[in-house]
Amino acid sequence: MSDIENRIMELEIKNAHQEDTIEQLNQIVIQQQKNIDELVRHMERLKTQLSSLQENTTKEAPEPPPPHY
Repeated sequence: MSDIENRIMELEIKNAHQEDTIEQLNQIVIQQQKNIDELVRHMERLKTQLSSLQENTTKEAPEPPPPHY
């Protein structure tokens, strides 16, 4: 093979490796976004629960003062 053919072959090999790496990274990004979406949903549920708990505690009778008063 000529020098140009060898260089072209090396470039094609590098290109194939880069495409594979990009695809792997893309799959990682997709999985991370799914994890982020799930965490956001959990946070929203926790915020709702916390808000509900805070509403319930403010509706209850106030706590009596401690015995040392």
